[in-house]
Amino acid sequence: MRQFCLTFFIILTFFSCEKKEAFIPRDLSSVEIETLYSDTLLSVRAIEILNDKSLAFAANNGVFGLYNPDKDSWVTSKQEFDTLNLHFRAVAHTSSDFFMLSIESPALLYKTGDTGKMQLVYKEDHQKSFYDAMRFWNDQEGIAIGDPTENCLSIIITRDGGKTWKKISCSDLPKANEGEAAFAASNSNIAIIGEETWIATGGKSSRVLYSPNKGKTWQVYNTPIIQGLPTTGLYSIDFYDALNGFAIGGDYTNPDNNKENKIITNDGGKTWQVVAQNDNPGYRSCVQYIPNGEGKELVAIGFKGIDFSNDGGYHWKHLSDDGFYTLRFLNDSVAYAAGSGRISKLLFKE
Repeated sequence: MRQFCLTFFIILTFFSCEKKEAFIPRDLSSVEIETLYSDTLLSVRAIEILNDKSLAFAANNGVFGLYNPDKDSWVTSKQEFDTLNLHFRAVAHTSSDFFMLSIESPALLYKTGDTGKMQLVYKEDHQKSFYDAMRFWNDQEGIAIGDPTENCLSIIITRDGGKTWKKISCSDLPKANEGEAAFAASNSNIAIIGEETWIATGGKSSRVLYSPNKGKTWQVYNTPIIQGLPTTGLYSIDFYDALNGFAIGGDYTNPDNNKENKIITNDGGKTWQVVAQNDNPGYRSCVQYIPNGEGKELVAIGFKGIDFSNDGGYHWKHLSDDGFYTLRFLNDSVAYAAGSGRISKLLFKE
């Protein structure tokens, strides 16, 4: 028995002393771009990866569609509502349904219907209605955010898989500052890790709203991002884990300005600091952590091109002048991107 315990202790000591191999971020040097879908009449700002491989989108002119990579084929359709020319900039999904939400009034939120057609599950008829982004915590609970119609950000939540949605009262939300809203630029100004949620606002005041419990209670944190004009502020936010996050924006009317347009947090969004000050990239509409990149590898994208960081956002490398509005990663080397008139597959290379 004594010999067994000694042997077990030696084995345990060996494994406990064994060091985890240090992560070495990649130095991506180029991106290969393949156009998958082209329509010069479309502006695509909302895409979603379904079932870990298929790609769904919704855009202006009421157009939405699904890409099957196994068959390299598209199925597209057009959503109609009276005589309106619907413009979708927010999409989301559960394991069974796809959702898309239109901008402007009336705000119309559709989900996959039982009959094969999209089913209207929420309508908001207010002259100030303008929804910007949508995400799900799980198959039952989801959130969409939009510009203020009263004195707070518009936030609607579902707890029944998207069948019904309820707008949160301003009495339960932080009061919006004057000129504070959100941007419907890339469907990426909501970040979710577990039950925690972060929302990036913009405009004359640009802050981060935070909920620790799937939208039941809210706090708000100030940021040092450039702000003060209707076109300035945060356009996109992403978190790698519950502590480490990155947000980007700027002023799309002055896209080369790279001052105070990139910020980072390591305390769950409570405090933020400016990084890459006066260094490129300038304005970008979407930032995403690369999967399995240990919070070091990020890609930022916008109509002025594609940029990469391998040190958590402190320094950046310009990979391409090709312009897009938004992107989502399929894995650590492949992403889908969408923009003006096209949807593409991006292959990142060392």
